[in-house]
Amino acid sequence: MKKNWWKVLTILLLLYTLTVGLIQDVPRLPILNETIRALYFHVTMWFGMIILLVVAVVQSVKYLRTNDLKHDDKAVEFTNAAILFGVLGIVTGMLWAKYTWGDYWSGDPKQNASAIGLLMYFAYSILRNSLTDVHQRARIGAVYNIFAFAAFIPLIFILPRLTDSLHPGNGGNPGFNAYDLDSKLRMVFYPAIIGWTLLGTWMSVVRVRLRRVERKLEDKLINQVS
Repeated sequence: MKKNWWKVLTILLLLYTLTVGLIQDVPRLPILNETIRALYFHVTMWFGMIILLVVAVVQSVKYLRTNDLKHDDKAVEFTNAAILFGVLGIVTGMLWAKYTWGDYWSGDPKQNASAIGLLMYFAYSILRNSLTDVHQRARIGAVYNIFAFAAFIPLIFILPRLTDSLHPGNGGNPGFNAYDLDSKLRMVFYPAIIGWTLLGTWMSVVRVRLRRVERKLEDKLINQVS
């Protein structure tokens, strides 16, 4: 039970996010109104995605230094979890945009940059699956993962701030800190980030274990054949 405390915490934080996030009063802002609750899902999932990608990059660097496949397993599975959160973040963002901007996709610079960033990581998965040699796949995947992250961060955080964007905190628009005077948003926002990040970690850990079991079975079959 002591080893699983963080899993219990994950469940509690996400239950808190779903319940309190949906029933607690929120600042009544023009246009946004109740749709501001999407902040607890759309933005926090992307924060979780970034944290998972940082872990994946660290594991990619460790693989290049050690050639130990356990680091590659972690790198690919944390990246996969991050991609899932990225997709969910874009979908929830599109729903939010429909009710606030009038369209699911308005060509906003940050929307476009986010889509391009996800496409880069889809390409990462395709590239890995196209390679058959385990260590070659791990080396090329690690290098790609590092460069993809180095391009992804400026793409979604820096470039949108240099152009006109509808997103809060970009293109001269004030961020939510300017509106959340009573800190009600923060009471759910920060726990949600932790909750989604822990959920992504949980998913990644399970997938890493499955990957290692599959590798052991493959090695056993190869030894039996030989």
